[in-house]
Amino acid sequence: MNKKLIIIGIGIVGVLLLWIGFSIYPNWLWFENLGFSPVFWTMLLSKFGFGLMAWLLLALIIGINIYAANRLTSRIGTGGNFKIADDYVSQFGLSPAMLKTLVTAFILYLTFFIASKSSTQWDLLLRYLYQQPFGSTDPVFNRDIGFYLFSLPFYTFIQNGLLILFVVAALATMGWYLKKGALKIEGDFSQVQGAQPALPKITLAENVKKHLVFLGGIVVLLLAWAYRLKMFELLYSNQGPAFGANYTDVNIKVLAYKVIILVSIGFAVVLFINAFKFRIKFIWISAVIWIGALLVLGTGFPGLVQKFIVKPNELAKESPYIAYNIDYTRKAYNLNKITEVNFEVSDQLSAQDLKQHDVTIQNIRIWDERPLLQTYRQIQAIRLYYDFNNVDVDRYLVNNQYRQIMLAARELVVDKLPPQANTWVNRHLTYTHGYGLAASPVNEVTSEGLPRLFIKDLPPSFEPDLKVVRPEIYYGEKTDAYVLVKTKAREFDYPKGDKNVYTTYQGNGGIHINSFFRRLLFAIEFLDPQILFTTYLNPESRIMFNRRINQRTNAIAPFLDYDGDPYLVVSGGKLYWIQDAYTTSAMYPYSHRSHGIFKKGRLNYIRNSVKVTIDAYNGDVVFYMIDEKDPIVKTYARIFPDLFKPFKEMPAHLKEHIRYPKDLFKIQMETYTKYHMEDVQVFYNQEDLWQIPDEIYGEHRQEMEPYYIIIKLPEDQKEEFFLMTPFTPSRKDNMIGWLAARCDLPNYGNLLVYKLPKEKLVYGPMQIEARVDQQTEISRELSLWGQKGSRVIRGNLLAIPVSDTFIYVEPVYLEAIQEENQMPPTDSSQSGGGAKTQRQGARPQLEEARAASLPELKRVIVAFGNRLVMEKNLDKALSSILGVEITQKQPASLLLPQIKGEGLSTLGATALDHYNKAKAYLRHDDWTGYGRELQNMEKILKEISEMKKE
Repeated sequence: MNKKLIIIGIGIVGVLLLWIGFSIYPNWLWFENLGFSPVFWTMLLSKFGFGLMAWLLLALIIGINIYAANRLTSRIGTGGNFKIADDYVSQFGLSPAMLKTLVTAFILYLTFFIASKSSTQWDLLLRYLYQQPFGSTDPVFNRDIGFYLFSLPFYTFIQNGLLILFVVAALATMGWYLKKGALKIEGDFSQVQGAQPALPKITLAENVKKHLVFLGGIVVLLLAWAYRLKMFELLYSNQGPAFGANYTDVNIKVLAYKVIILVSIGFAVVLFINAFKFRIKFIWISAVIWIGALLVLGTGFPGLVQKFIVKPNELAKESPYIAYNIDYTRKAYNLNKITEVNFEVSDQLSAQDLKQHDVTIQNIRIWDERPLLQTYRQIQAIRLYYDFNNVDVDRYLVNNQYRQIMLAARELVVDKLPPQANTWVNRHLTYTHGYGLAASPVNEVTSEGLPRLFIKDLPPSFEPDLKVVRPEIYYGEKTDAYVLVKTKAREFDYPKGDKNVYTTYQGNGGIHINSFFRRLLFAIEFLDPQILFTTYLNPESRIMFNRRINQRTNAIAPFLDYDGDPYLVVSGGKLYWIQDAYTTSAMYPYSHRSHGIFKKGRLNYIRNSVKVTIDAYNGDVVFYMIDEKDPIVKTYARIFPDLFKPFKEMPAHLKEHIRYPKDLFKIQMETYTKYHMEDVQVFYNQEDLWQIPDEIYGEHRQEMEPYYIIIKLPEDQKEEFFLMTPFTPSRKDNMIGWLAARCDLPNYGNLLVYKLPKEKLVYGPMQIEARVDQQTEISRELSLWGQKGSRVIRGNLLAIPVSDTFIYVEPVYLEAIQEENQMPPTDSSQSGGGAKTQRQGARPQLEEARAASLPELKRVIVAFGNRLVMEKNLDKALSSILGVEITQKQPASLLLPQIKGEGLSTLGATALDHYNKAKAYLRHDDWTGYGRELQNMEKILKEISEMKKE
């Protein structure tokens, strides 16, 4: 027996060491490379320690009970009715040895299962130990808000955990008694056809009954504690007219729960007494009283009070608690810090007003993110394996002008490689990174209806103020696969004509994989033996994984919630990602719970406490605390002192690009539609309920998305970058107000709501959409375009505040719907082998690419007051509707072939270069490249023509 135990022990230790080596060590290397080794060890030891505590506690409880069971069964003796009978073998097919093995296996499995589940709650204990006070209290129990966010969840977890542990211990003890014969299940279990099966008879020895009764007493005490905790949880009740404890909860249920606690303690004492002097009748009487108290006081009596006292006088009874809900909800979502301003809408807009708001006019967005993304994919993807995930909006200084820019990263997706090129070497050693980006101003369009690009092509050409010297993207939104860099294989950098340019990684991202042991570890980690056997690695080789932005940040700090849209930033010649991180909770008392958009589900407290920056080349991650007053992030900063940096340490060139996050803004604006009402009676009757307006996109009605915009507020002296949304009254379409969030420092995060006069009609988005449909000429032209072979896309309608009025702008795109047999040839990618072979292998991808079409901006609709026009461009539409000549300011550099101030001869040479490239593409049947070069040549020729006119 001892030998077996030693062998089992050695086996367990060996498995544990292997698990540490193959699972923990690679992750530690990853954290160590990023400088977050202390964070890794804190999380690991907390998980292991919390799970071990749960396992030891369960083992202790079960051990004590098994020890007691052994002592009690030894008093029973081996004779009599409670000795294990041989008929167990015949009835259950279980021998004593088999029964012992099953009971032991069940106990071991259950204890490890519970311990592993407990380990996932590791942060509960740390938040409890390092909690920071909020400095404000709840209105019912006068506890600091931190108690509800940090202590109450921990106490609830401990109470539930102990309850489960003692239930499991009781089951394990019963199994032990069954093995020993002190608990016996008797009956005829043989199945006779047509016979009614008899119910089994359970027989317990006297000592067994006492033992189980004692355990029952402990369970009842834990249930008494549960009711104590439920008193605090009443602050999350949704039984009243507003979220939080209502009249019945505060005045009836709190008292009822206190009585239930006393009755439960009394019942537990009865059970403990009967564990030593067993009297079944006394137990039954006490149990009936206890259950009656639970039913009457816990449910029945509060329900009667609610129905016959509160409901007939609901507003009078519930007013204080509705006020609590309004107050605490506004605090939890930072709505109490919104500055409210009356916005007296005018129907006049003078030339002087336009001059004062010229930066706003020059940055009116006419490019919608969705058609622009499709356009980028068509004109800037260059090769099949490149893709743009989404389009981001930001602001930059270009030629000393404050410009709103739309940009998207050109990422490499290895799954789009042709089948014959989709080899292990290509996926993990050659095609390792994306390259560059596409960027364009929000308000400029070429004569072909395409965006005028500030950054484009491979290698990237760019405006001088948007210089990109490190365009490689090793870390992005679509970088899912691991890659090996600094290997003997050349890394594909970017395509150039009919050849490819190769490179070797020069950064410090990734982990050194310079030993056989590490190669073995990562081969097991990724279940990929090629890592172990490849001959391409050398002592300088590195492995990069967790390269997707969301995956990377969540691996470092899983306790934060993250915005769904990390955005690209061009700064100092390099590419960065900025991701917003939130501290959230669902335990803020009296606060309304919003719809969950994060991993934690519904929440009622949120702060944008952290800004995360990720270097697209090296993968370096930095967490900056932007809200250093938030108690939750202060708690995490105490737990992980090496994780966060103060916001003041963020480089100035990155601070220029922080923006208010959309996910947070959506939650706030949805909550504000109801909680802008601070008067209790108005709130109760929902007299002034607002809603987020709808708009027409394409041909469908949908909820309007908030949008970034450059505007100058009426009381300000200069333009700023804002995130804004209009509001309309519930079930009505006229505009009632608009909410704006400041994005620029030092006013970052300040919220303003401009309330419009209720006695005056101000058109809302859907009313403008209806007027567009009612305009005979516009409706006829749109219908004509939407005939077979084309599709009209009506883009985002923007309400743009200018001075004390609004201008509405809606772009109109035309998209050709091509039949499959009409589609032109598409690009065939070079992948290191013969071009002809690759074209044949890439046929499925080519067919998919041919199905995509190219939206072109054809018209711009502008509305102001009672006037509405549709023109070919924004300048003409604004000039027509405002009666003032509007001309968009053009930057000094027109950025056609990355030239500035070049003469006619240079332009001619550039055109010839594009012509030669077009011929080269034609020889390789690369029709996309051929068409692109012809377009470039056409632009140069038009520029020459304009120069000749001048």
